[in-house]
Amino acid sequence: MHARRLVAGTLAAGALALSLTGCGDGADTGERLGPKAKATQGTSGPSASPSPPSAAASPSAAPPAGGAADEAYRKWGLTGPLEYAPKPDRKPEIPKAAPGKVPVIDRIPVPAGDKVVFLTFDDGAEKDPEFLKLAADLKLPISMFLTDSVASPDYGHFEKLRDNGSASTINNHTLTHPNLRTLPFEAQKHEICGQQERLEKRFGQRPPLFRPPFGNYNDDTLRAASECGVSSLVLWRVSMQINNFQYAEGSALKPGDIILAHFRGPAELKGSTEIQMTTRMLQRIQEQGYRIGRLEDYL
Repeated sequence: MHARRLVAGTLAAGALALSLTGCGDGADTGERLGPKAKATQGTSGPSASPSPPSAAASPSAAPPAGGAADEAYRKWGLTGPLEYAPKPDRKPEIPKAAPGKVPVIDRIPVPAGDKVVFLTFDDGAEKDPEFLKLAADLKLPISMFLTDSVASPDYGHFEKLRDNGSASTINNHTLTHPNLRTLPFEAQKHEICGQQERLEKRFGQRPPLFRPPFGNYNDDTLRAASECGVSSLVLWRVSMQINNFQYAEGSALKPGDIILAHFRGPAELKGSTEIQMTTRMLQRIQEQGYRIGRLEDYL
């Protein structure tokens, strides 16, 4: 499959699904991967010693200070502090979508030397109280994409995650997690607008971002999302499995990568916990010398 461009709005519909299809029934955490995607063994990509936290880190995504920070990192199995990217002075320029459609973004167009990646978690089936503690202790800025059918039994869990001081956000992942490409326009609009309305009613804000289940979309999806008040359709280039990353291209993170993970428990993670999976993901980010940014600061 040909390498995808920075903004996927010019792609043929569903091209992403050929490389990294999220929320499926794969053998690892549920990603079904195309021929170019690969999982690394051990560490993921070139190893690099983590640097101290950036002094310019955004207050909304800053780690705890001093000894408390060291204690928090050790508590959650990290060997050193995470780095957080500051909010940029100017947001990167995203090419505009065609009239009546939303832009499709699978990597943020940051400068080549800006080693920043973004954390996104999908679905909402797992609601581990320990994950709330981890995210709060480490001040992880997570962009959540919630599906009503699995998240709504305890939306309060995700409200706590949003309100823990890490500037995490809640976004749309449809009502029931269908393959939108198989649905007509009105059915797609129901799935997207319906979840917009439920999230607005529950959390007090209409989400700006939308992610289609499995990464599958078509022109009807882009039109429906626009009519539902979505500003961007967000895909990904990298997914977190149980132990390591899987890449749509190459074998290492790239500046601006949007990382896909899931709210999943031991049944889906072959006995591993959401905490263990997340800790490994953060270790892989550290090993490659990347900082963590807040996706909404760049969109």
